[in-house]
Amino acid sequence: MAENPSTQPARRRAPAMDPEQRRAMIVAAALPLVVEYGAAVTTAKIARAAGIGEGTIFRVFADKDALLAACLAEALRPDDAVAHLAAIELDQPLADRLTEAADVLSGHLARVGAVIGALAGAGRPERAERPAPAEARRSADREAGLAAPRAALAALFEPDRDRLRLAPERLAGTFQLLLMSTGRAGMPDPLSTGELVDLFLHGAIATTGEA
Repeated sequence: MAENPSTQPARRRAPAMDPEQRRAMIVAAALPLVVEYGAAVTTAKIARAAGIGEGTIFRVFADKDALLAACLAEALRPDDAVAHLAAIELDQPLADRLTEAADVLSGHLARVGAVIGALAGAGRPERAERPAPAEARRSADREAGLAAPRAALAALFEPDRDRLRLAPERLAGTFQLLLMSTGRAGMPDPLSTGELVDLFLHGAIATTGEA
C-alpha cells in the first residue's frame, strides 16, 4: 500500500548563505581556476565550478576585477599557514621545528606565487599606477600578512631563548625573509628546507675539530 505523501516528512531546504558566506564560496571555487587560466578565466567557468548561476557572482562582486582582487587577497591570507605553525610540537629539537615551519611557509608562498604569477601573466591585477592611499593600504596589508607568521615563528624559537644569540623575534624575522628570498621562482639549484635550516642555524662554513 502506497504511503500517503502527506505523512512523509517535508524536505528541509538548506539554509540560505549570507553574502559573506557566498562570497567566500565563490572565491574558493575561483582560486584553482585563476591559477590555471589567470585573468582570462570567465565568470561563467567560475559559476559552473561553484555550482551557481553566473548572475549570482555579480550579486556579491561588482565585476570580474573585484572577484580577481578577492582571489588575490584570499591567497595572501596567512591564516592556514599560521594555524599549521601553531600546531608544531615544541618538544622537538629546534632544527626539526624550523624544518616543519619552512615546509609550511614554503607551501604558502608557492600558492601565493601561483596566483600572482597567473594574474600578472595576463596583465592583471598589479597596476602600475595606484593612488597614494591605496598603495599605503596595500603596504599595510602586506605587513599585516607577514606579522602573524613572524609571531608564530618566534614562538618556535622561544623554548631555546637562553641559548640563542639573538632574540626569537629578530631571528623569526630573518628566517622569514630567508624563506621568502629562497622561494623565488627561477632560482638555480634551490636549497631544500633541511639545507636552508642547517645553513641558518650553523652558517656557511663547515666546522672541523674544535670551534
